[in-house]
This record gives sequence, C-alpha cells and structure tokens, in this order.
Amino acid sequence: MTSPDHDEKLDPAQERVLRKLRGFAAFSGLLMAFGFLALFGAIGYRVVIGWKSAPAEIAATLRLPKDARVLSTSVGDGLIAVTLERGGTVETRLFDLKDHTPRGVIGYAAEP
Repeated sequence: MTSPDHDEKLDPAQERVLRKLRGFAAFSGLLMAFGFLALFGAIGYRVVIGWKSAPAEIAATLRLPKDARVLSTSVGDGLIAVTLERGGTVETRLFDLKDHTPRGVIGYAAEP
C-alpha cells in the first residue's frame, strides 16, 4: 500500500474520505486541547482561590464552666462550637464568631 502523499492521483471518493478524516482529526485535536485548557484552568483557579481563602485569625477568651474539660472545638457557619465534658456529661456550647456571645447549649443523653 502506498502513502497518499505521493504524486499518484486519488479518485474523488477517496479524496472526500481523506478530507473528512483530516477534518475529524483536527476537530478531535481542538476538542482535546480545549479539554486540557479547561482542566488546568480549573486546577489553577482552585489553587489561587485556596491561597486567598485563608481564614482570619481568631483571638478570643470564651467563658466555660470551672470544672469543664474541653474535648474538641470547631469553627464554621458563623459559630464556634466547643464540645466539653462536665460532671460526667458531654455537651456542646455554641458561641457567635463575631462577638463571642453564647448562642446555645446542646446536651447529650444516653438512650434508655
């Protein structure tokens, strides 16, 4: 079989198929290039946004009961959640993130 790059003439049907094949290959290459650009653009966007979205420093003193032992803390959705153990029971106290005022207490009890 010979390469179509030589000087031999192709019949019109073969030329049409060859032109279609080249068009499909070019379209496929462009589509793949746009896909890679979109992928690397999304990764770059997430990296840049990740650098800009560093949380602000929080400095506060929250008043807790005297005999309480802090088990965990969490910050999110405008609240500071402090889970503590006090007198053998576990509870979660919620504080406002801006002014550090108490917002509520969640108590936990064992099922009967």
